[in-house]
Amino acid sequence: MILRKKNRNLFFAAGCFCLLSAFRMHAQQAPFDTVRARQFDMGKMWTFENPPVDYFKETYNLTTGKEWFEKAQLAALRFSTYCSASFVSAEGLIMTNHHCARESGVAVQKSGEDLSANGFYAAKLSDERKVPELFVDQLVKIEDITKRVQDIEKQGEDDYEKLTLRDQGLENIVKEYGELPGWKGLEIQAVTLYSGGKFSLYGFKRYDDVRLVFMPELDLGFFGGDPDNFTYPRYNLDVSFFRVYDENGKPLRSSNYFRFNPDGAKENEPVFVIGNPGTTGRLQTVDELEMERDYKLPYLIEVLENRKAVLERYNQKAKNDSITNEIFSFENSVKSFSGQLKGMRDPYLMARKKAFEEDFKRKVRESQDLAREYSIWDQISQEVKTLRDAQNDLMLFQTNPLFRGEMLTFAQQLVDYTAISKSNPERAETLKEMLNAFTPKNEEIEIGYLTAHLEEALSLLGATDIYLRYALDDRTPAEAAQWMYSQTKLKDKAFVENLIKNGEKALEESEDPFLQLALIAQPRYMKSIFAARDAYMKLELLQGRLGRLIFDTYGTAIPPDATMSLRISDGVVKPVDYNGTKAPVNTTYYGLYDRYLSHKGAYPWSLPDRWKNPPAELLKAPVNFISTNDIVGGNSGSPLVNSKLEAVGLAFDGNMESLTGYFIFAPDTGNRTVSVHTGGIMAALKYVYKTKRLTDELEAR
Repeated sequence: MILRKKNRNLFFAAGCFCLLSAFRMHAQQAPFDTVRARQFDMGKMWTFENPPVDYFKETYNLTTGKEWFEKAQLAALRFSTYCSASFVSAEGLIMTNHHCARESGVAVQKSGEDLSANGFYAAKLSDERKVPELFVDQLVKIEDITKRVQDIEKQGEDDYEKLTLRDQGLENIVKEYGELPGWKGLEIQAVTLYSGGKFSLYGFKRYDDVRLVFMPELDLGFFGGDPDNFTYPRYNLDVSFFRVYDENGKPLRSSNYFRFNPDGAKENEPVFVIGNPGTTGRLQTVDELEMERDYKLPYLIEVLENRKAVLERYNQKAKNDSITNEIFSFENSVKSFSGQLKGMRDPYLMARKKAFEEDFKRKVRESQDLAREYSIWDQISQEVKTLRDAQNDLMLFQTNPLFRGEMLTFAQQLVDYTAISKSNPERAETLKEMLNAFTPKNEEIEIGYLTAHLEEALSLLGATDIYLRYALDDRTPAEAAQWMYSQTKLKDKAFVENLIKNGEKALEESEDPFLQLALIAQPRYMKSIFAARDAYMKLELLQGRLGRLIFDTYGTAIPPDATMSLRISDGVVKPVDYNGTKAPVNTTYYGLYDRYLSHKGAYPWSLPDRWKNPPAELLKAPVNFISTNDIVGGNSGSPLVNSKLEAVGLAFDGNMESLTGYFIFAPDTGNRTVSVHTGGIMAALKYVYKTKRLTDELEAR
């Protein structure tokens, strides 16, 4: 929270304090041209094809052999397409986050039930509920296909042909392996590493009979809500349990699981996160990061904040659960992207990125084998400049309802359809089906989104731009949105059918305000998209070359960016300084009840009735803890294991300092992984939920 100065003296004192703080920071960090990159700025998301055996031995005296990594790999799971999970018993029991399981809870909810409010527990095996369309994937085979893919790519004569050949080649390799012994029957995925510098083939055993066993109430699984999101200390029971069944409808028997250790891990003990981190951009050049900092992130944050405000106003009356979940998603994204942006605006962190890039350039320049590639940074900078020049029109005029509202997006698709109906009949036919299926949705939300879009356009383009001159015509954005929606005929099916049938002539004759605005936007958007498409194609190939350079220069000492593929990250349980004090390595349920009572039980610090009279044994149990592991989105549901491959925690978040992890891993600045403590999970199951069948299974040794 920002302190608001109430008088001149307070302002002066605060100003002096800020100057003193700035002086101290300057003394510690400046001049920035003396800053050096740190060993693990590019992270610790190690791949299983190149496990860091020697590094683990040197750092933790951990004599891990091939069997250790194999067991870790086979006990870990990808939960659908968006989370991580792991086996935690010999009977197919799997553990993941509550926030990964919410959709599953809704999917198995019966008439009259409210699993969000009351949670779920299957007291008997027969009570476990199969979740429709849910699957988990277990990585069982890995093969390096880099040389083969690069040989295919070299056959192309230009950028477009190289990328086309590469994509087709990857598709053909996947099909080919799908018929080979040992691979047949697996889900096969081509995985791009080092931005295209390396390629692997992953074979997954897919389990699609997954049943819900336990899920706490939303009050516990999302305790603290958005205000506590990305913070620590934290008090959140973000856990759920499922069970995998085999093809015979029996619980899956397997020796590859992480034994559940309710004692957890102690301070300074090494711990390992095994999961599927989603996306990072650590291998991007400084020019690329600065474009994200200056253009993409500020605009995206503004869009998400504005759309969230629209939904919140609407939902004050509607009380719609699906919109509530959408608001949660927007809140999470705003906080995440804002943390990234703050990090990119930190001169010290960006100086570390520049220092790495300069060191990398020097190594390439001085290498007899690699020096010919030295011009790659200038080539990337040129494409980034092209993208910068196209950004405003590219962002504002994209055909995406989130950014422009459904009606304006629909209008632009109609304009697009008439433009391509003769030149690209196949795409036009696909677009025609979408247009015929269009039905306008909520008017209040639609007008809110359109108002926000016009405000954003006014900010980026200025009132003199022809797009704004037509849209506003001396109106405010809110007035213009109301007027356009009241005047449009696009809600009339017959009118739309006539437009589709008579094409360009009907379009030109129409005075519909949405269509007129789309006619202004469409040529500008197409110009920007063509420029961006060419630049992105060139960048994709350049980034692949840069990735190969990184690998050739640093080897496996630098792991590839996250790609939602399985990784193992090492760290230690370690406290963190915050707000002028020190946060302990773990919190307890005492703290959860303090949050509940301090906020007078108001949501999102509310508790269900069964939690309101806790036994003493629960209160002193640990609930959450922190470590220096390297995680990002996608790691949700990842197990934290000790050196014995025992589950000691469940990753569900990072603190605010972790949000810079998109572009740099900096535990020295406070980056921490936040996890549910296995002791806290066990205490809740025993003392509150009374889940004897489940606790007996977890305690089986």
